[in-house]
Amino acid sequence: MSSLTVTLTASPNDAVRMLIAELEDVLSAEYPPEQRHGLPLEAIFQPHVRFFVATLDGAPAGCGGVALFDGFAEVKRMYVRPAARGQGVARAILDRLEAETRAANLAVLRLETGDKQTDALRLYYRYGFTDCAPFGHYASLPPHTIAASIFLEKPVGDGVAKEHPSPASGAR
Repeated sequence: MSSLTVTLTASPNDAVRMLIAELEDVLSAEYPPEQRHGLPLEAIFQPHVRFFVATLDGAPAGCGGVALFDGFAEVKRMYVRPAARGQGVARAILDRLEAETRAANLAVLRLETGDKQTDALRLYYRYGFTDCAPFGHYASLPPHTIAASIFLEKPVGDGVAKEHPSPASGAR
């Protein structure tokens, strides 16, 4: 049986750098720079962001963060390495991000991902996310910069079911 852990990471380390570099490689092959909205590495480790690295049998398998804003939280830099998909890594990261959202007394978890991230979109929809309008700073961006963006949200307050296991990668 595989050993899966999801650990809060307080500063950039080799695993974080590797995972974010892999995610950037995927996204830069699919989207022009003006349509990529991922946090730069230094912005991930700010006081309002909680960032996690998942390990599978001791090896870095994925990552994801949650930025806490007034009224909502946002998934940031969600990624699962291809070899680790289908093993519960994405579900474990999302469970942790939801828990952080609830602990901050926020009722909704939102995200922006790209329209070409089909595995990620399948995961998010199965996990209970639904389409929503652009939110936060995305709402004021020029339309061409969010033309490939899909915006999703999920209520995470008490009484909301949280299951839907599945593999994937993809929130920017």
